Amino acid sequence: MRLNGEVTTGLGKAAFFLSQDFYVENFIANCGFKPFPGTLNVIVDDKYLKEINEVKDNCENIIEPDEGFGAVKYIKAVLNDEINGAIVFPAKTQHTENYLEFIAEAKLRDELNLEDGDTVTIEF
Repeated sequence: MRLNGEVTTGLGKAAFFLSQDFYVENFIANCGFKPFPGTLNVIVDDKYLKEINEVKDNCENIIEPDEGFGAVKYIKAVLNDEINGAIVFPAKTQHTENYLEFIAEAKLRDELNLEDGDTVTIEF
C-alpha cells in the first residue's frame, strides 16, 4: 500500500514509550534498527482508512508489553522512498484513526527537514 499524508505535531508521549527497553529491543530484533525516541505523525485521508484498518487488524507483528504498558502492532514501511522504518499501531492511543505513527532510527523532522503541513509518502 502506498499513500500520502500530512505531517503534524503529535502529543509528545512517544519518546517515553520508545525509550522502554522491551520496546527498543523488540524493534531492534524485528525491524533491524533502534528507533529514535519519538514518532513522525502523519494524517492520512479518510479514503485510506478501510485498507489501513485491514492491515492493522490482520497484523501479526505484536510487541507484548511489560506490566502497565500497552501492546504495539507494527509493520515495516518506507517513508518518501528512502527512509526504512515502521508504522506502529499502539493498543493504547489518543490519536484518531487517520493518524499514522512512523518510527525510524533518525529524527525524521531533522533528517528530512519536515514541518507541519508537509506531504510525505508512506509505503507498507
